[in-house]
Amino acid sequence: MHTTERQDSAWSLPDGLAQAIRGTADDIATLVRSASDTGLAVPGSQWTVGEAAAHLAMANELMADLAAGRERPYGDGTPESLARANAESLAVFTERRAEPLATMITEQAEAFLDALSHHAADGPAPATPLGLMNRSVLASYLLTHMLGHGYDLARALRRPHMVDRARAGLCMPFMLSVMPRVVNPGATAGLAARYRIQLRGGETFGVSLADGAVQVTPGTPLQRAHCTILLEPVAFLLIALGRLNPWHAIARGQVLTWGPRPWLATRFPTLFTAP
Repeated sequence: MHTTERQDSAWSLPDGLAQAIRGTADDIATLVRSASDTGLAVPGSQWTVGEAAAHLAMANELMADLAAGRERPYGDGTPESLARANAESLAVFTERRAEPLATMITEQAEAFLDALSHHAADGPAPATPLGLMNRSVLASYLLTHMLGHGYDLARALRRPHMVDRARAGLCMPFMLSVMPRVVNPGATAGLAARYRIQLRGGETFGVSLADGAVQVTPGTPLQRAHCTILLEPVAFLLIALGRLNPWHAIARGQVLTWGPRPWLATRFPTLFTAP
């Protein structure tokens, strides 16, 4: 029996988030099962389809454990430590067959949702690879992570990807929460700027930079922004996850900019390291 979005009388996940997690896991499982050769290379990655699927299976299990309140150390949040943790886990977990991995991806996504249904929202915040998060943000994190790797698998297998406007919107709680943690110090040093970011038909938020520090203001447009960037939600997510070249998005009309310093738009993607 599927868990519902309702956790208890005090809280619930954002509308559609549980269905998006379940649907994305199902879409990825379908992709993996369609692979005649899991040794196929994933474009832009050092992984094969089987390795990417194995990573997703293990990551979903890790997220389910975190949602259940179990401690699972996994790097310290830096890209280097996460890459090491990924390599170590893939060296230990050697399953690369499509069917077992597809089943594990969906089963652990369901285990995650089941764990959420048994924990109150005001319980201890899970310690994730990217810091403490309440369980709603953790659910957004799980969805974001699956969509990034699901997009990679779809490209590798030359199938349609599952990233759409609704799912991209549900990733925003995680994206806004994690942005200050994934700042690129080399790109932000000496930069003082105020950005207004608008997702077409969706979220608006501000990003202020001064003296290397970054402040994100969800839902409150900055006054007197130096640069406003309007993006399609799917383009924003794929750029943020390092899956889409910003110049390609601009060429397709998916990104528009204006303001007193519109040239700052080209610097924005470089200010953060994809989580």
